[in-house]
Amino acid sequence: MNVANQTRVTEFIFLGFSGVLYLRLALFVMFLTVYRLSLMGNTLIIFIVLMDSKLQTPMYIFLGNLSFLEIWYTTATVPKLLATCLSQVVTISVSGCITQYYFFFSMGATECILLAVMAYDRYVAICSPLRYSFLMNFQVCLQFSAGSWIGGFIAPVLPTVLVSYLNFCGSQKINHFFCDSEPIFQLSCSDTFLVEALGYTCTSVVILSSFLLTMSSYGHIVVTIIKLSSREARKKTFSTCASHLTVVTIYYGIIIFAYVHPPAKHNFTMGKVVSVFYCVVTPLLNPLVYTLRNKDVKKAFRKVLERERLFLARHIQEM
Repeated sequence: MNVANQTRVTEFIFLGFSGVLYLRLALFVMFLTVYRLSLMGNTLIIFIVLMDSKLQTPMYIFLGNLSFLEIWYTTATVPKLLATCLSQVVTISVSGCITQYYFFFSMGATECILLAVMAYDRYVAICSPLRYSFLMNFQVCLQFSAGSWIGGFIAPVLPTVLVSYLNFCGSQKINHFFCDSEPIFQLSCSDTFLVEALGYTCTSVVILSSFLLTMSSYGHIVVTIIKLSSREARKKTFSTCASHLTVVTIYYGIIIFAYVHPPAKHNFTMGKVVSVFYCVVTPLLNPLVYTLRNKDVKKAFRKVLERERLFLARHIQEM
């Protein structure tokens, strides 16, 4: 395509979910409710981990990192999703779109690595309990946490640089509610083969390698649990990692379906529906699953509520 004869695009228009006004308003209320619950739930987990000294162990430090990540992961995309439900013209500059692309994939990569680290933590705790305090001490825990963030933010740097060199001309309309890779490539009037191939390779390597490491850890955990002689011990041991396994299964199932496939004709309607699950729904499952299935978190939550109740009662008496 002759780029010189095309008008250079300086901003994009998100199409979001099309439909009549009352349907888009219903979607807005639903997405806003889930988004607010996700923010409150993940913030609550961070608060509980910081306030309860018994939860300041590697498992819950990683959980706090995951909750902090989920807050920003949803915030990178959901505000534009909400805007597209209320308005038919929601714009973003090209530079803003590339920035959103980078942060979305950075935090997605960070979550993949962090889930693998959390699985390794459970593997060491269950399969090598006598060496756990040595292999997963506080310093190692911080190194793993920092490594997850650093690795996640390095992974999409090169694809993002290549995207920034693409020319956009002609249509301004992104058939999505955020700057995902396929819709961006669809609008480019440059040759996107290299950036598509590199993006697909980086995404697949991060997702599949972390997924295989996670499944390997859980494979060893299952073997160890089966070898336990007591049925009660097996039940108690599995309960310590069941919540994490639930989150892992849902998250990896969705992103593998969405991103681990060779470049092909893209179904944008299906892509938007799938994106809602990992951008909106999955971040809410994190606090729900961990608080409903984890006895330590529930106990710490009750302590926080009791502390707040006593504080309010004392404040009322002083008045």
